[in-house]
Amino acid sequence: MADLKHLITAQERLRDQVAHALRAALVAGELRPGNVYSAPGLAADFGISATPVREAMLDLAREGLVEPVRNKGFRITEVSERDLDQYMELRAMIEVPTVGKVTQLASPERLEDLRPIAEEIVASARDHDLIGYLEADRRFHLTLLGMAGNERLVETVGDLRKRSRLYGLTGLDKRGLLVSSAEEHHELLDLMTAGDEVGAEACMARHLGHVRSLWAQARDEPVEPRPKLRLGNHQ
Repeated sequence: MADLKHLITAQERLRDQVAHALRAALVAGELRPGNVYSAPGLAADFGISATPVREAMLDLAREGLVEPVRNKGFRITEVSERDLDQYMELRAMIEVPTVGKVTQLASPERLEDLRPIAEEIVASARDHDLIGYLEADRRFHLTLLGMAGNERLVETVGDLRKRSRLYGLTGLDKRGLLVSSAEEHHELLDLMTAGDEVGAEACMARHLGHVRSLWAQARDEPVEPRPKLRLGNHQ
């Protein structure tokens, strides 16, 4: 029974890793809205069997990121400009005041623990590592919000981040626009560790507005060839 439990745990871990990698590929624009992808085809990219990929895609379907297509696979759902605006409005309503609250509650030392992740975001942008950039950005924002002590809030923002995915980051990366957005995380930490609640809230509002403007530019980017997907360690 112990061996079986270990096997199940390993299978669940692989399924979670695949789902995470697919979400990152969606956000980065490696999987295009409206296109249909088969589980065996994606599994070949990952170098694994189709079963955990199919299970992961069903998880994404429950999140509204893909929709099953009978006998073909899964279609990436479209996200309209109106959807993006509404998602970002909700994020701003939650994240801006929460940053102010965390500025009051968290010690400078605890906030400084996020500095390596902020640097990881910048380094990934400079190294043209879009998946690394997006993963570090997710960890930074959700960890920061978690300092407010509201787990449901973090879950809500995490869901909004999944649904309000970016498009065509390759073109933005080529023009160097991701680096300036990445560097705003250091600016935010500087304001928060200094206890500047008003400045931190203004910085977060500006950062979210900057991200939304990147979306608008990215949606006009030409379709890039899809690179080979890869799994990472997302424990």
